[in-house]
Amino acid sequence: MEFSRENMPKHIGIIMDGNRRWAKEQGKPVSFGHKEGAKTLEKIVRYANKIGLEYITVYAFSTENWKRAEEEVKALMMLLQNYLDEYAKRADTENIRVRILGDISALAEGMQKSIKKCMERTKNNTGVTFNIALNYGGRDEIIKAIKEIANQVQKNEIQIADIDEELVSSNLYTKGMPEPDLIIRTSGEKRLSGFLTWQSVYSEILVINKNWPDFEEEDLEEAIVEYQKRTRKFGAN
Repeated sequence: MEFSRENMPKHIGIIMDGNRRWAKEQGKPVSFGHKEGAKTLEKIVRYANKIGLEYITVYAFSTENWKRAEEEVKALMMLLQNYLDEYAKRADTENIRVRILGDISALAEGMQKSIKKCMERTKNNTGVTFNIALNYGGRDEIIKAIKEIANQVQKNEIQIADIDEELVSSNLYTKGMPEPDLIIRTSGEKRLSGFLTWQSVYSEILVINKNWPDFEEEDLEEAIVEYQKRTRKFGAN
């Protein structure tokens, strides 16, 4: 499928939904679905880099996901840590920059070390910036930004009158990045679930009726084509 290189989205966000559903349909344990989802993720990020996408942000683990069964959370965290440890080398070779969006201070020490090592190793790469939203929640991110801004006011570094959209944006995890042009959600669910709450106000949204492990490069191409058919108005008539 051909898409215009002139009207490429700079930033695509993906809510990778359906790993558990896919595993159950296959008669497999939930952990198997997450492992296959990780394989799909690597494939899609590699393709995003190939076609020249500047940023791709994926929702890996939300602040609400801690409510899931303890066994599943432990397995998912182990998978994510192993993924980061192994992926750092491949991402570096493929010129992909990895960043983590979320409150990593609440994660296990080993996971924090893996995150910092992966980001440090890939920080100078110039290909696609691959953001992994990990222990991330949109409201939580905004609350943290409010607290940081309030701290700056308290220290007399800024005045209340200085608070505007640009200042708030500069205190988010996505500081310095463009807001997502397109957000894709797989599995057919029609909600954002706290994903990039501030940043997504004018994002185009596309729901795909496929579980994440079944998502292919062609699906990303079709999503870009659909995006290019739309007229973004940003509140205008």
